Amino acid sequence: MEKAKISIIQLFAMMFLFDLGTALVVDYGITAKKDAWLAILLGMGGGMVLFFIYYSLFRQYPSLPLTGYARKIFGKYLGWIIGLLYILYFLYITARIVRDFGDLLLSSALSKTPLLAIIILFVLVICYLLYLGIEVLGRTAEVFIVILLLFGLAGNFFILVSGDVNLQNLQPFLENGWKPILTTAFPTIISFPFGQMLIFMMLLPYLNRPRLVKKVWLSALISSGLILCWTASLNIAVLGVEVTERATFPTLETLRKVNFLEFIQRLDAIVVFSMLITMLFKASILLYCALIGMVDLFKLNNYQSILLPSGVILIFFSMIIGSNYSEIREDGGDVLYYYLNIPLLIIIPLLMLLVVMIRNGFKKKGRSKLNET
Repeated sequence: MEKAKISIIQLFAMMFLFDLGTALVVDYGITAKKDAWLAILLGMGGGMVLFFIYYSLFRQYPSLPLTGYARKIFGKYLGWIIGLLYILYFLYITARIVRDFGDLLLSSALSKTPLLAIIILFVLVICYLLYLGIEVLGRTAEVFIVILLLFGLAGNFFILVSGDVNLQNLQPFLENGWKPILTTAFPTIISFPFGQMLIFMMLLPYLNRPRLVKKVWLSALISSGLILCWTASLNIAVLGVEVTERATFPTLETLRKVNFLEFIQRLDAIVVFSMLITMLFKASILLYCALIGMVDLFKLNNYQSILLPSGVILIFFSMIIGSNYSEIREDGGDVLYYYLNIPLLIIIPLLMLLVVMIRNGFKKKGRSKLNET
């Protein structure tokens, strides 16, 4: 692993930007219709439960990454395979994010630019940022979280004063009952993005003050969850449920409706820059963790030697993942949530914790018997 340290503030910034990611502009939680905000809050609560599973594992192996203690818990060979599955998962999610960013730019600002050109430039920026190391990534996150918050405040201010918000679009409460809310919260929202914070189990060994992990993780999870809840509610209040469901990027459509004093209009750039920030950091963190996972599993000297080849693979995979954004969302949705997210983000970590608890129980019994004798 790289010999580096990240501060508590840097970890919070990276977690906050990671959690917002693509969820900030997509139709997040819309399958719960007008009650999307409630589904997001329930999903956030489920994400807090997952956090305590992850945190319990971290306390058992504070100096090891996820790929390291997978081998400690499940054994050399099975643990190695599980670590490889996590690396492939991180690469797959990174490819989806890169493709989402390319589709967003095509639909909003660069409609005549080749998708491949956008993706190549984006991946090159990610590779350059990672080449400089995790400390540089953390310091950059500290700067960009401030910029993102300023963009968010400006965008929300102009939406609220433009007069497009209609709270009737959020009523009645529980119009379709609890079923769509619960099925949206579990497993969709609990795994995306809150469960995906499992990725930070690869980064926690770099933390300079590990005893503050609980406060930082929960603070980032709750603050980002509340912002996602607010954004989803605002999109529905401005656009209505039907338009929000049909829109590829609802937040983009919401800001396009802004017309303040016939002077401030079409604030698309706010969404584009916000997405550039959140997607850049989410993709960078995922790719970095995949790289250090490879270094750990394959006993490499450093990750820089495989950074560029991984970037090339990322470009290729993001191009073939689907012909368009709608196809990626529809065809890859069930695969992502039911075949990847649930096993890798919920089931396997829970099994890890159970194995650790059983082993610790046997160790305590063995020690008590030795003391008796």
